[in-house]
Amino acid sequence: MDVTRIDAPGFDLAITLNSGQVFHWEKFGNGFVGTIGENAIYLEQPGDILKVRFGETPKPARETRALPKTVTRYFALDHPLEEICASFPRDPVMNAARDFCRGLRIIRQPKWECLAAFICSSMKQVAHIRQISRALRQRFGERKEICGHEVFSFPSPGRLARTSESRLRKCGLGYRAKNLLATAKRVASGEAALDSWSALSERQLREQLCELPGVGIKVANCVMLFAYERIAAFPIDVWIERVLREKYFARKRKVTGQMLADFAANYFGPHGGYAQQYLFHHARMTRKRKPPSRALDQFD
Repeated sequence: MDVTRIDAPGFDLAITLNSGQVFHWEKFGNGFVGTIGENAIYLEQPGDILKVRFGETPKPARETRALPKTVTRYFALDHPLEEICASFPRDPVMNAARDFCRGLRIIRQPKWECLAAFICSSMKQVAHIRQISRALRQRFGERKEICGHEVFSFPSPGRLARTSESRLRKCGLGYRAKNLLATAKRVASGEAALDSWSALSERQLREQLCELPGVGIKVANCVMLFAYERIAAFPIDVWIERVLREKYFARKRKVTGQMLADFAANYFGPHGGYAQQYLFHHARMTRKRKPPSRALDQFD
């Protein structure tokens, strides 16, 4: 199987795939196996190079030749990461997260796959979301093979729209099954035209997403960040709320969710989505290993 080499300076594959953005890539050998859209892919990273193997594909030769560009786009290797990180606020909490997460990039995810995954993420830990994603793929997706290992594409909205809530519940979704099914039907029918929403303003896009079953502000912001490349979007989940309250508002007794959202938008700026992901990953990976550090005086 041919190996394609892609220059990937300023990129850390493992940190990016394990940072809670996507939930289906699996460690395999010296790298990872998974899918980008319908393409089965193996990736490993020696230094600043990505070594990529693609599964067999019946696509025309011109589309096959475009696969390296698909990888480059998926991992946002064109994002000016050094410039983005330099724009982060200079404070001890953000500095520690930036240093810990060096090379983490915001993945450009397929819109439906991202939306469905985060509908399934409500009140779930990353390990549980991965289990749900695997079950959905194995039950409803298409089987593919890469390096002798089987992977499954994420099921289309049409495929899920034709199933039942009870079958989705068997994938571990619980009450989320009803929301995923209802949203799949809207997307499959064209009522929710995800691709055309790319042209909407940030406010309009958030409003459209929040009209979908199972989508609140947090999920909408995740989809905006990871699928629509709205890099200023700042999802506030349990981990990020804890970071903001403990590190930036430790001496304030009454802090509302809106106060946190307004603070994040103003303080972290136009690349707030990147800052959020760095804070999120750093908090998850280090919280159990060391006690909370002193809060920042300027936000007391």
